Amino acid sequence: MKKLRLILGDQLNIQHSWFKTVDANTIYVLMELRQESTYVTHHIQKIVAFFSAMEAFAETLKKLGHEVVYIYCDAPENSGELETELLKIIKSRNIDGFEYQLPDEYRLDKQLGDFCATLKIPSKACDTEHFFCRREELAQFFEGKKQYLMEFFYRMLRKRTGYLMQGAQPEGGIWNFDHENRKPIKERPNIPRPAHSKREVIPVLARIKQAQLPNFGTMPAGTFPWPVTRNEALDFLDHFVQHLLPDFGNFQDAMQEDEPYLYHSRLSFAMNVKLLHPAEVIERVIAAHKQNPERISLNQTEGFVRQILGWREYMRGIYWAQMPQYAHLNFFNAHRKLPAWFWDGNTQMNCLKQTINQSLDYAYAHHIQRLMVTGNFMLLAGIDPDEADRWYLGIYIDAIEWVEITNTRGMSQYADGGIVGSKPYCSSAAYISKMSNYCKNCRYDSKLKTEDNACPFNSLYWHFHLRNRDKLERNPRIGMMYKTWDKMLPQHQDALISKAESVLDKLNEL
Repeated sequence: MKKLRLILGDQLNIQHSWFKTVDANTIYVLMELRQESTYVTHHIQKIVAFFSAMEAFAETLKKLGHEVVYIYCDAPENSGELETELLKIIKSRNIDGFEYQLPDEYRLDKQLGDFCATLKIPSKACDTEHFFCRREELAQFFEGKKQYLMEFFYRMLRKRTGYLMQGAQPEGGIWNFDHENRKPIKERPNIPRPAHSKREVIPVLARIKQAQLPNFGTMPAGTFPWPVTRNEALDFLDHFVQHLLPDFGNFQDAMQEDEPYLYHSRLSFAMNVKLLHPAEVIERVIAAHKQNPERISLNQTEGFVRQILGWREYMRGIYWAQMPQYAHLNFFNAHRKLPAWFWDGNTQMNCLKQTINQSLDYAYAHHIQRLMVTGNFMLLAGIDPDEADRWYLGIYIDAIEWVEITNTRGMSQYADGGIVGSKPYCSSAAYISKMSNYCKNCRYDSKLKTEDNACPFNSLYWHFHLRNRDKLERNPRIGMMYKTWDKMLPQHQDALISKAESVLDKLNEL
């Protein structure tokens, strides 16, 4: 029986059981498809990273003795459509059976399910063997609950895996060290040069240009800044543990001008395309902590473990529990368009200028930049969550819908009405001023609220709460905001609202 196995661009797991034996009757196929490159407009570094990683993975499989069909995006016969290309191979190679690994995106899961239903040969879906949890596990864990609290899910996984546990109790006596991980950076940090890829990407760029795939953003002048092979991903992991982990927890929420990475690992792309397994990453970090707990303290370690074991698994579980309706939720009925400067960084608001230009240059921003700068602005300004999703999904190298939409539509925009977060995550300029040095070089003053040069975040913050009062006032975590508002003098309230409406009328001019 001749078998065809499909490998998607985010399924580059060489440790998968598929590859343990070489079978002369099994053909693997990887494809650079227009349908996957254009469902949103992607950052050029994102397309390059995916295609480079896929091509390198195909080369690895061939070296191991597997038969591989690799379809390039600029091949004249490439239709760019998944089903069309699969049918071509099935017919030309006289395939008797088709297998695929379960996609992480609802869109592809449905497409492949529908495709298999039309096939006249047997088909089979296999697990990716990557995540700690099954797709449906979070929904089962929270069955009957209105809200899915990440902390409870995280504790369950800590107990199951034994990570950072001492018997039935968490190491250090508490589950979560988040309160220790919110320190700003007061002096310019001395961070080692970041790791980079050694793979040549010029041929990939040429293919993308020849295929006329739409893209935006910039390419670095020198070496490619992202790992695209398993060995490179392991090098990035080593670099993080040796040089960055000792300060990761303390400063994971900090932001600095001209420091795009700070103490962050830059492993999300490698994990999301499955070059690295989350268990091996977590275990490497915990081992380093055990070997030298004075240098790599528990709060650094737990903060990192929580991001992967807790948040990453939680977001995937939310995705499969709530799709496809999740993609249409718009709790605040927000419909404003994204300002044009989100695509070129040409704004006088320095925090947004820094974060957006960094994203255009590196296809990267860390979680606080995404949540409390760009996301905060979108939320306060009432940007349509569809606009937010398209921007985040396109610009960031690690953005795949299962992890992007739950963070964006859920955590950042509260468009799900509280499924992910217990309250909207928003702030005035005070938070950005505290956690960054962005405000020092800004045309706007973070301390002013209604003056001509007042930071727009300050008036937008109150406008957001006022226009959504009927939906938020009973939330116990933010009810105090309305008590504060009600104590303000009427003329102060009027000035704040007037200023915010002026800002909203001129979003493209900020």
